Amino acid sequence: MKILIVDDHGVVREGLRKLFVAHFEAEVLETTGIDDALAVYERARPNVVVLDLNLDGAGGLEVLRRILATDSGARVVVFSMHHEPIYAVRALRGGARGYVSKSAPVEELIAAIRKVGAGEQYIDRDLASRIAVSQISSDDPLQSLSIREVEILRMLGQGKSMTAISENLGIAYKTVANICTQMKVKLGVDRTADLIRLAIETLKA
Repeated sequence: MKILIVDDHGVVREGLRKLFVAHFEAEVLETTGIDDALAVYERARPNVVVLDLNLDGAGGLEVLRRILATDSGARVVVFSMHHEPIYAVRALRGGARGYVSKSAPVEELIAAIRKVGAGEQYIDRDLASRIAVSQISSDDPLQSLSIREVEILRMLGQGKSMTAISENLGIAYKTVANICTQMKVKLGVDRTADLIRLAIETLKA
C-alpha cells in the first residue's frame, strides 16, 4: 500500500507517518500543497490520499477537485480540523471517500484508511451522526453552496481579497466576483462584508 499525506504542518505529517508505518505495510509519501500533491499523485499513484482541508493557498477542497480530475477513481480521506458537517458534506459530494476530524480517536483514522483502501467509504462516528442531524435541519445557511463556493467563502473569511483568491485558485478575477454574487443571492445578503461575517460565524475560517 502507498499512502500520500497532504498536510502543510510538519509535525502532523511526522505523526501520521509513524502511525501509518505502525499499522500498515505501507510506503508513506508526504507533500505540503497543491502543486506537489498533484505531481506526487501522478507519479506514485498512491492507494489512499490523506488530505487536510486547511492548506495554504488554494485549500484542500481544490486539491481534492484536481486530484479527481486527474484520476476519477482516486481514494481520498479528508483528515481535517474542521468538524462542521458542511465541510464533510461538501468534501464527500466532491468525491472524497472518507472524512475524519482531527479531534476523533486515532482508531477512526486507521479504520478510514482500511475502509477507503478497500474501496468503501468512511465517516467518523461523531461526525456521521451530526451530518444526519444537519441534513434534516433547515437552519444551515450554507446547504445550497457548491464545493467551489464553500472554498471561496472560507478564503474570504481568512481575509483574502478577491484578487488573491483568483490567484490562489488559478481562475479569473471576474469568475471569483461572479461566484461571490451568486453566493449573495443564495444566502440572501447584499454585501461582501456579509459573506465574510457568515464565513467567520459558520466555517470558523
